[in-house]
Amino acid sequence: MKSVTVVGLGPMGQAMASAYLDSGYEVTVWNRTPAKAEGLVARGARRAETVEAALTANELVVLSLIDYDAFDAILAQAPSAALDGRTLANLTSDNPDRARRTAAWLAESGAVQITGGVQVPPPGIGTPDAMTYYSGPKDAIEAHRPALEVLTGIDYLGEDHGLAALYYQIGIDMFWTALAGYLHGQAVAEANGISAEDFLPQAVKTMDLRYFLEFYAPRIAAGNHEGDVDRISMGVASLEHVLHTTRVSGVDGSLPAAVLEIFRRGVAAGYGENSLTSLVGVLHRPHQGRGQ
Repeated sequence: MKSVTVVGLGPMGQAMASAYLDSGYEVTVWNRTPAKAEGLVARGARRAETVEAALTANELVVLSLIDYDAFDAILAQAPSAALDGRTLANLTSDNPDRARRTAAWLAESGAVQITGGVQVPPPGIGTPDAMTYYSGPKDAIEAHRPALEVLTGIDYLGEDHGLAALYYQIGIDMFWTALAGYLHGQAVAEANGISAEDFLPQAVKTMDLRYFLEFYAPRIAAGNHEGDVDRISMGVASLEHVLHTTRVSGVDGSLPAAVLEIFRRGVAAGYGENSLTSLVGVLHRPHQGRGQ
């Protein structure tokens, strides 16, 4: 019978364990708070009483934890021998270097890490378009492909364990920044009597940045920052208008002010007549003084 262990039963772990149960897997679960496993146990999952029992129950162990500190704390509860021969699909969020160090440490105990970064929220687990970044040994991923694909599709990035973590963190950077922009815009809208429902169609159109990404990416790759379509100096003027509108609406202006400061740094560095893509270079040097 197909089997898997799921360690960590937050919203993501719950969704993953449920997906495996729905797919006919024999599922062993462990969580620091045992009560979180009760609903899954009622559906047929087996609750491991210890971390060691969870690890040794199956060859494939899927972990979705808040960070690698939590990962380390959990694995410290089991002897290293419990890791021997296991493949750990580590879908825990943390930085690339941490992913690499953890993979090396696991290898010393005879375990293989598959590093993953899930690209959907818990309700997206098991849906057709869901994807996860994976990196690490390709043979390990292929050996467990059917089980991994119960959760999401596989976007394999290469052998370097840090790649999945890197791509995931870049995506989260863009995600939170974009949503913060939406929430700030909505705050200004509400301050002027415009509800979220009324503003929704405009918000959706504004946040659809595909045209701009597809236009700018080749230019960035080619080092072409010509100001033929946009200029950083234009962006400064535009953001000053945004900041003024924000403040007269009685809304906190720290978010657009931070973006405006980056554009001003671009002007100070001599890129005022160049495209906003020049800011990539400015952002590479966040600790240097203006104009350097």
